[in-house]
Amino acid sequence: VMGVLLFSVLAFSLLIINWPQGNPYSSIKVQIPKGSNVSDISRILKEKQIIANERVFRIAVWTLGYEKRLPAGSYSLNGAQSNYQIIRQLVYGAPNLKRLTVLEGWQIKNIATEVEKVLGSDADDFLNLCTDKSLLKKWNIAQDSFEGFLFPDTYYFLENEDPKKILETMVQEYQEFMTDELRDRARELGLKETEVITLASIIEGEALYDKERPIISGVYHNRLKKRMRLQADPTIQFIIDDGPRRLLNKDLRIESPYNTYLNKGLPPGPINNPGRESIIAALYPNENEYLYFVARGDGYHKFSKTKKEHLKAKKKFEKIRSQVRQKTKTKKVNS
Repeated sequence: VMGVLLFSVLAFSLLIINWPQGNPYSSIKVQIPKGSNVSDISRILKEKQIIANERVFRIAVWTLGYEKRLPAGSYSLNGAQSNYQIIRQLVYGAPNLKRLTVLEGWQIKNIATEVEKVLGSDADDFLNLCTDKSLLKKWNIAQDSFEGFLFPDTYYFLENEDPKKILETMVQEYQEFMTDELRDRARELGLKETEVITLASIIEGEALYDKERPIISGVYHNRLKKRMRLQADPTIQFIIDDGPRRLLNKDLRIESPYNTYLNKGLPPGPINNPGRESIIAALYPNENEYLYFVARGDGYHKFSKTKKEHLKAKKKFEKIRSQVRQKTKTKKVNS
């Protein structure tokens, strides 16, 4: 009798586990929210027509002992012909990850927008975490926000990922980049780590091409040594509400500790999140005697040693830019 009973239980279990499903040959994407239990998951799968019977699926999960091992995430279930195959794909298959690219020079507000757009994670929650004092203390960031310390790179996260995990992954990436060697170099220059990142963020805002970053860095190091104002346009772009745009003379007079046209030295903190090349440039400036530079209009700059040379170059390139703008307006009118 016991043998018959055991055989019956075994047969029933095999039947449940290998129960045929509703759409066995399709590849179907399914999202399992965090905190979902077996009943929630079986309902989702039934709604997607991945399984034919919720109750049978739940019994199969319990029979296999996986009721606490079905993880959250976004999955593509391929050729799931039975409960067993579905459960195996959920337990052992890697969930689909979303690709999040953070560009050099983005501010935390830009990153927050991208986080919500790509991952569906709440932008406001992300922004609030960026000024969370306990998190800043945990990561030894001596600033009032994580601006400057969210490392530009390409990341992979689950859809609707926890904003805290996203932020801390970026900070961890920054911490791993800033080696002891780089921190020692900062001390050689007489700069705090935050000052290095602040300078790097200004370089990031100025330079379009990597080959110019060390030269621009050299200019700023020279001006700092001479106690000259940096007069860096990116710091003004940081404080205006409607930037980035063409700056006006009145913008240069805005009262702000970040206005490097009014204040000497570096601003209180980074103005964006600089990338590898700008941080390296801030630490290893090109040794030159330049004190000025002006945009040429092609992404490069003209560097000058004296104010007289600078004003001459500025006048020349302002004239060229004015001609370009006039041609652009003419084309728009004629089109």
